[in-house]
Parts: sequence; C-alpha cells; structure tokens
Amino acid sequence: MTDRPCLYIVLAAGEGTRMRSAIPKVMHPVAGVPMLGHVLDSISDTTAGTTGDRAVAVVVGPGMDAVSPFLSKRVPEASVHLQSERLGTAHAVLAARDAMTADRDTLVLFGDTPLVTPETLERMRAALVAGADIVVLGFEAADPTGYGRLITEGYTVTAIREEREASDEEKSITFCNAGVMAFSRGLLPDLLDAIGNDNAKGEYYLTDAIAIARSRGLTTAAVTCAEAEVQGVNTRAQLAAAEAAMQARLRAAALDGGSTMVAPETVFLSRDTRIGQDVLIEPNVVFGPGSSVGDGATVRAFSHIEGASIAAGATVGPYARLRPGSVIGAGARVGNFVEVKAATVEDGAKVNHLTYIGDARVGAGANIGAGTITCNYDGFSKHHTDIGAGAFIGSNTALVAPVTIGDGAYVATGSVITKDVGPDALAFGRARQIEKEGGASRIAARAKLAARKPDSNKSEG
Repeated sequence: MTDRPCLYIVLAAGEGTRMRSAIPKVMHPVAGVPMLGHVLDSISDTTAGTTGDRAVAVVVGPGMDAVSPFLSKRVPEASVHLQSERLGTAHAVLAARDAMTADRDTLVLFGDTPLVTPETLERMRAALVAGADIVVLGFEAADPTGYGRLITEGYTVTAIREEREASDEEKSITFCNAGVMAFSRGLLPDLLDAIGNDNAKGEYYLTDAIAIARSRGLTTAAVTCAEAEVQGVNTRAQLAAAEAAMQARLRAAALDGGSTMVAPETVFLSRDTRIGQDVLIEPNVVFGPGSSVGDGATVRAFSHIEGASIAAGATVGPYARLRPGSVIGAGARVGNFVEVKAATVEDGAKVNHLTYIGDARVGAGANIGAGTITCNYDGFSKHHTDIGAGAFIGSNTALVAPVTIGDGAYVATGSVITKDVGPDALAFGRARQIEKEGGASRIAARAKLAARKPDSNKSEG
C-alpha cells in the first residue's frame, strides 16, 4: 500500500483491578494468546509489518514484569517504556517519546483490544497517505453510554468529547471513539507538548490532540470499523465476550479454508491453529497453541490437541490427547483414550486405544496394542523409547525406557520390556503362569475365617 515507515505505540499500562488478578490485564489470554499478542500480531500482518518497515513501542505500568519476556519472544525488536504514573492516554504515549522519529507515521493502539484487525490499521495508514494529518478510528455504538463521542462535519473530525463533558445533544451521538489514533509523521511530539490537563479528572487526554490540530489548520479524518472489533477488556465477563468473538472469527476462517466442523460452536481454536482442506473436526475438540492439521485428516470428538502436528489423512480420537511435541504421521491412527507426548507416530502406525506414548518414536506401520505404556520417567529424568517400523506391541505391555524395539519385532502381550529387542525378534517379558488346583476355595475359606475373628485393636464398650 505504502512504503512510508510507521511507528506503532501500544498502550499496555491499563490497570487490571477489575479483572481481580495478579496477572497484568493485557497478558490474559484470548484463543491461547495474551491479548497484547493479538494486537502485536495484527501489527505484524500489516504492510509495514510484513516488509519490516515498522517500529513497535509498548508502554507498560509498574509491576508489569511479565510483559517484557513475552515481548522478547513475540516482537524482539520492540522497545518497552514505563509510565510510572497513570495520568491519562497522552501521558502514556509521551512515555514512548524516545521511539518517535520525524520520518515515521505513528499509530497508537491499546493492548486490551485483541480483536483489532490489520485491515483496519491499513485503512488508517491509507488515510494518512491520502492527506489526513490525524486519523481517528470510530464505530457506530449500539449503546453509546460511556464512550467518547466523535464530533464530525462531513468527513472531518472536529472534536472528541468525553461523555462526562458532553452536552445532552452530543450524548445523543452514536458515532463513538475507539481510542485508536494515527498521526502523520513528525506531528505527534509537538501535539503532546500542547495537551493540558484542564478537565474533570486532571489527566492528559490524547483525544485533545484533535482540537489542537484543528486550531492549527491540520486535517482530521475518521475511519470506521465494527463495534465488536474494538471492544476493550476490563472485566472477566468482557474477556469471555472477546474470547467468544475471536472463536467465531477463527471458526469462520477454518470453514472458509475448506475444513468441516460438525458443530462449530463446540470447537475451540488457538490463534495459530492451522487446519488444512477436507479436514473433519467432530464436536467438542480443543486446539491449544502450536497445533496444525494436514489435509484430509480427521479429529474425532472430545480430543485435546496442543503443540502437536497431525499429517494428511491421519485420524485422532475420539477422546485423544496430544501434548506438546507430538507428531502424527500421514495416515496414522491415534484412537480413544490415547495420550501422546513429545513423540512421533510415523506414517501408517496405529495406536488405537488406552495407551500412553511419551518421549518416543513409533515407526511407520507399527501397531501398538491396548494398554501399552512407555515408561519414560524414572523419577529424575525422561528417557526415550524407539519402536521400529512394522513392530507389533501386544496389549498391556510396559516398555521401560531407555529401550529400543527393532523393525518388525513382536512383543508378546503383558510383557515388561527392560532390554532392547532386535529386529524381527519375538520378546516375552512376563512371569510363567502357575495354576494350583483348589487354590481359589482355600483363599475364600481363609477370608471368611478372618472376617469372623474379633478385631483386637478395637476398644470395648
């Protein structure tokens, strides 16, 4: 769209007291990602973000130590700025003054509006390129109570009026301020210096920049978006509403991409979930962060997938759990009540029911019987199990890691395997069966006799 560089200032310093949480408000997750992460992802998906021609500054408040480590992973080049006192939005933006340069446009966003889209940010940048000096994001509110009103003349914004300072006529306006603002390059620092705190709360409002800009003959414009896109989060109920809106958006994208969901409203996705074409997802499936499903795969009901990849044509579930590090190969089958963790189930392998596969490799075409367990943890360290291609592991087998089962090997049912099994070998690891005639009656007689004896440990009376 434009090669004009842009600085994105994200205000993450808002209080979280109404969330009743020790976690910074912007770090509460929506679709598996902190709210701040959604805003940063939208920035990264803009033209400036994809070309690398952007800078990001995040303003935090005291006690928000959890934000910096998250930023260092998500947007390592972002700068962090501290707003030590809460004196309004303009004061918060001023904390990032060192990041402002005369050659960059500036967009100011909020870390607690996770639904804002890159398309909206692009439209705001386009309005700057078209000649506006300041662009305000607005929306038509179903109920404008509590919102600042956008006072307009045609396509020009003449003022933003906070509700407590609005006249009765201005309160009837339904075109409201979303808080997101864009400033043409070089303008913002001087405008910030001109903003005062002569208002009911004694704070410095960024919205006052509109009146100042108008007094200087600068051009102000509005860009409109849907109300749902800019809903902020200040309470747990609003967090739940944002989650519902994000899930609806993610489900729609998955369906548009060619997947089938039997009951979409029961499927929960993470922002980074990747689902291929002709994937069938049955009801009540949850995808945690870092998961992908290849073309033509099936995920059956009540399965939980996190940090796992499922290749084309594979089947998972019902009631399966794939934990982080799980890789399910093409055409493989992971059935009901199977848990896989940090393990690869290669192409065509079958782990059909009641099994735990952890820290392991299951070779192509291998068959794992019901009740099999890879005993990967000795109380101190995790150990690896390697099961070769085409191997057969009988039901109720315990594979005590570290151990290797060779290609084509056969492990008998009920075995406890503590040593490596060679290729094409037959392994038994169980006690010899012994049968004693009449033994069952003798055990029953002893049990009845014991039941008739008084318990000497009980006190009388």
